Amino acid sequence: MELIMTDFSKILDKAKELEAKMKESQQKIKEIRVEGISGSNSVRITLDGEGEMQKINLSDEIMKEDKTIIEDLIVAAHNSAKSQLKSKTTEEISKATGGFGIPGFKWPL
Repeated sequence: MELIMTDFSKILDKAKELEAKMKESQQKIKEIRVEGISGSNSVRITLDGEGEMQKINLSDEIMKEDKTIIEDLIVAAHNSAKSQLKSKTTEEISKATGGFGIPGFKWPL
């Protein structure tokens, strides 16, 4: 019985350590900034770590294009930024959870 309690105590200690690392990771994620670019640098979109658009920059040259082209380039730049954000967020979470393997437990990512 004591062996089970010792193992449970170790799991609780790991859980507390993981919780602290995840809080730190969440703060770092909030500070992430990514930039999606499309149309040969004509459209630039900046997202923060929570996926909120912080800035959009359209070049003077692109403003001369047809509206549908501009719209497509905005979507492409946004999708590029979201992809980068997902990658950086996953990387940050992976750093926080690395080495915390609990047999039979799968992280919901």
